Amino acid sequence: MMSGYSSIPDLISSSVNLDLANGDQSLLTSRKTYTSGTIHPFTPARSTLHVLKGEISSVLQIPEAKKICLFLIFNIISSIILLLWCHTTNSMALTAYTYLTIFDIFSILTCLLSIWVQIQKPTPAFSFGYERFEVLAVFASTMLAQLGSFFILKESVEALLQQPEIHTGRLLVGGVFACSVHLVVTFGVKNRAMNHIVAASSSSWLQEHMSDMSESLCSVVPGLRKLLLPRINPFVLIALTGGVSLFVTYILIDTKLYYSADTWAAVGIAIMMFGTMAPMSIYTAKILLQTTPSHILGQLDKVLREASTLDGVLEFRQEHFWTLSFGTLAGSVQVRVRRDADEQLVLAHVYSRLSNLVSLLTIQIFKDDWTRSTGYSMMSSAPFIPAATSHGQDRANSPPLPPFIPYQGQGVQAPMTSAVDINRILSSQAPYSQTGRININPSNQYSYMGGAS
Repeated sequence: MMSGYSSIPDLISSSVNLDLANGDQSLLTSRKTYTSGTIHPFTPARSTLHVLKGEISSVLQIPEAKKICLFLIFNIISSIILLLWCHTTNSMALTAYTYLTIFDIFSILTCLLSIWVQIQKPTPAFSFGYERFEVLAVFASTMLAQLGSFFILKESVEALLQQPEIHTGRLLVGGVFACSVHLVVTFGVKNRAMNHIVAASSSSWLQEHMSDMSESLCSVVPGLRKLLLPRINPFVLIALTGGVSLFVTYILIDTKLYYSADTWAAVGIAIMMFGTMAPMSIYTAKILLQTTPSHILGQLDKVLREASTLDGVLEFRQEHFWTLSFGTLAGSVQVRVRRDADEQLVLAHVYSRLSNLVSLLTIQIFKDDWTRSTGYSMMSSAPFIPAATSHGQDRANSPPLPPFIPYQGQGVQAPMTSAVDINRILSSQAPYSQTGRININPSNQYSYMGGAS
């Protein structure tokens, strides 16, 4: 027995270090010492900064992440330069256009987060992995872009009441530079999350109007069909329309000193920014709310109907399918089968039908249990035949009555009642209730669990 005890590690003593040479004599004296708090002997505490530093270093070991970091540094420096030019030109339109490059910073950070998610493994806290972090990052980026649009609209209203003078020295140069930076980041960085949301989200009002114009143009020049149809990339579209707005603003201010054109251009860029980001925010919000994708509802219904016709399947219960992340669908379903059905065979067939649509699938199989324990019990093994009542009815020749259950009061079993008491109960004209119980005085200590005869 002593050897068994010695093989068990002492968790508390393994987390305590004593330095007797430096005067730590607490265990050698009669004074008792106590420990408080949770003891983690095998996992030393790590600061948040240390954990963040370790995760960043693990991401930077990937060559693609190093390339993305270079684009991030280039975008940050370009945004700082553009913000300085916005201050010197006093242009609200250039400020609104610069917010597009600030959005690119969050887009690049989302791309780095996507790389980090790919190298992570599921944990007990996040059993489906960290892919929803990617969805949350895209949602936050688009919402911040819309918040910036509201800020531009508020500043533009103030500028319309007291229009400041606009310096056109760096207005056109700043517009060309901002458009170039945005296009370089859009096509230079392979952002898996943004590319998916551009293809899966609904079209903005700006894309719909440009699609009508593109169809008319492609009917004249068919060679542009691959470039303009079915719809233009929304980030490219807002960059081109914003650049055209700045160019028109520069012409109006330089030729006619029409300073209000800058404010109206800022309002137009802010509205286009909001209209472009709103469908993306709605798409990611539906994913975060764990809703079923609308475009896949018909296919799911068809597959479930086909699976319900399998041999042994009775019904499906609590079906729930939702989008876990971009391009990943998860779901859970309960399948009720016959008592004689093969559970493993049904599970394999149902999984083969649903796995084509749902990549992460949880199926619970349970058999149909139509049997139930009876609610009647006899207090003695000998059969009991009641005597004839005072009404002259021979109850011995009548159909057998359901047995009785003694009333259990406060955990104490009621005493046995004699045959005379039972005959008195049977002779009483107690009506049956709707639930099939006899309304008998509780002092009789009997209740009937069956239905009314």
